[in-house]
Amino acid sequence: MTTLHVPPLPGPADPVSPPAAASVSPPAAAPAAAAPAADLSVWPASTIPLAHGDLAVAGVPLTEVAERFGTPAYLLDEGDVRARCRAYLRAFKDADVLYAAKAFLCRAMAHWVADEGLGLDVCSAGELELAVTTGFPADRIVLHGNAKSPEDLRAALRLGVGRIVIDSASEIARLAAAVPPGSRQKVMVRVVPGIAAGGHAKIRTGTDDQKFGLSLTDGSAQHAIARILGRPTLELVGLHCHLGSQITTEKPYLCAVRRLVGLMARIKEQHGVTLPELDLGGGHGIAYRPGEDALDIASLARKVRAELTESCAAAGLPVPRLLVEPGRAIAGPAGVALYRVLAVKRTSGRTFVAVDGGMSDNPRPALYGVRYAPRLVGRRTTAGPEPVTVVGRPLRGGRRPRRRRPAPRRRTPRGPAGCAGRGSYHLSMASGYNLVGRPPVIAVADGHARLLVRRESLEDFRGRDVGL
Repeated sequence: MTTLHVPPLPGPADPVSPPAAASVSPPAAAPAAAAPAADLSVWPASTIPLAHGDLAVAGVPLTEVAERFGTPAYLLDEGDVRARCRAYLRAFKDADVLYAAKAFLCRAMAHWVADEGLGLDVCSAGELELAVTTGFPADRIVLHGNAKSPEDLRAALRLGVGRIVIDSASEIARLAAAVPPGSRQKVMVRVVPGIAAGGHAKIRTGTDDQKFGLSLTDGSAQHAIARILGRPTLELVGLHCHLGSQITTEKPYLCAVRRLVGLMARIKEQHGVTLPELDLGGGHGIAYRPGEDALDIASLARKVRAELTESCAAAGLPVPRLLVEPGRAIAGPAGVALYRVLAVKRTSGRTFVAVDGGMSDNPRPALYGVRYAPRLVGRRTTAGPEPVTVVGRPLRGGRRPRRRRPAPRRRTPRGPAGCAGRGSYHLSMASGYNLVGRPPVIAVADGHARLLVRRESLEDFRGRDVGL
């Protein structure tokens, strides 16, 4: 659940009518004079206000998308995605930028990312196969994960991925034995540097009390490195770390640079090997609501480069090739979720507004306590706002504190509602709970909308259920 300020509830003299279907051709921006200025800072950069409370993303009105494709639905601004890819390349000059596919992946996304010159970070044979069959160059792909299956490793070797990130000691022998005779697979070691960072305890992966990587503190990383160097079918090319998600300050990354460069220096001293690559992972935080902090990517790039140069000079090492793996920071701000309000209910002094999506298409509020700033679209009113609690249709309850503010009650919210910052970790984490079907993904660009991923249907559920 999340809190939304909506127009107040209805009175008998104020009937409710659904929003009219929007024009097919994108209208010019025409904000109503009486309406307060909308804070669109967390929406895709192309978002503009239209008449009657509607919004347009990349020239396409949200009401048009809702009418044409139904709700719930995910909207992805192609131009915004591409612009964020280019911004990363500008900030991280002389570095490899890999898009983290776990945030969201489809064939079109893989094509956009490849077209803009980014590499790809995948965590499964499924993500890998989809990317490669789309035409993504396998040598620009990195595979990692804490529990890679034999199928994952076989697919990576068969397709020729550029790097495989070793996450556990048991993976070393399995991977080394699977490499074809006469070949060598480039690998990295995921190091846990003992740094706590991230927006929620469940997504902090830089400390020793979680499932990912090999500890720097207890010597597990050093032991694994020695074993890899003794395997002729494996070529150790660098160190990898991922501190967590929704990190909004540079300090944890700078600390990670110092610790990993220190480990590189010990590797050179003990084994005579100079590693040429350092992957700092991703976890770059974004703002989901106006006023929230987001990581300054340009500042991060400058400070990381300066810290890396200084640390390597102090350790007597050449500066390694830097890799970063943004996912949420590229896809998240470019996405919008569209829902339709189905019911309004008052109980025990609270007002609940139920929409046609929920935990099945976005489990993050339940998992991580995430808050959003949804808004109605296609409606205009001069009435003041009323605080309500937005809930989804799947059969699970929950509560969140909210500020109560008295307001007149003359209108009921109906029709589409939009929520920004929804391009990452929503459809990719969606489930089949209650068999409601996962939403479609629609790309918008230059005033046109097109379907990328179709809606999951009843036929899909029936087709997968083959038993009696």
